[in-house]
Amino acid sequence: MSHSSSAEPELIDLMHLGRANVIGAWRLGDVIVDPGPSSCLSELLAALVGRPPRVLALTHIHLDHAGAAGSLVRHFPDAEVWVHERGAAHLIDPSKLLASAQRLYGDEMHRLWGDVLPVPADRLRVLGGGEVIGEFAVAYTPGHASHHVSYLHRPTRRAFTGDVTGVRIGRGRVMAPTPPPDIDVEAWHASLNLIEAWRPLALSLTHFGNYEDVADHLLAARTALDYERELALDCTEERFCAAIRAAVSSSGAADAAAAYEQAMPPAQSFSGLRRYLNRRAN
Repeated sequence: MSHSSSAEPELIDLMHLGRANVIGAWRLGDVIVDPGPSSCLSELLAALVGRPPRVLALTHIHLDHAGAAGSLVRHFPDAEVWVHERGAAHLIDPSKLLASAQRLYGDEMHRLWGDVLPVPADRLRVLGGGEVIGEFAVAYTPGHASHHVSYLHRPTRRAFTGDVTGVRIGRGRVMAPTPPPDIDVEAWHASLNLIEAWRPLALSLTHFGNYEDVADHLLAARTALDYERELALDCTEERFCAAIRAAVSSSGAADAAAAYEQAMPPAQSFSGLRRYLNRRAN
């Protein structure tokens, strides 16, 4: 079946923990790209009244992007969930994903993300990358996560890139979110090249918004990734976090500092890069 319409994509601010510009779900006709976490479900459902989604197109299964998928399938039992083959098993049975997230978030887990319900296997469309489905082209874009994909909406030439083109809020700079467990800087650079080869007219980010200065943005994403990797090489967590916060506030986005902090906690970025660097060293 063919999905979506060529209407202008619409950004639904999920108002994560009551804050604007942290997590956005994109609607393209009857397709939702990255529905976000269940803690924001009421915000999303209010926007979907009278316009039920037929597809939830996940860029990856991290809870801030995909945690609500199982809950939404209960609300909309005909909806299909698109996910990369490396993420599919964790949607069907989220127990390992939740155990891993629990280690990261502890007592904050439920407040941050809400319930994470399984997605029935028969609702999944499992992707490998390279597919063309209706108006969407799919690319496998690992680096931030080993199961990350990006979507090109061919009629508008807009690329929906999850986290692989970074976090950028308002007038702020592009930063690379690098949480554990499977950051891979080399794969990430290759994924940025792949998105560039699409020649998109705009990059539509989950965190947060739509940006048309594509070449500058991709260059800034590469620069941020290399800067953060170098910083993590010979830096304590405390110094790393201070440098990231300074980089955000020096970019003219002091008003967006809290949204950046929520979208990509610097301590997690440090932890993911250290894990990557240790893996490389061994």
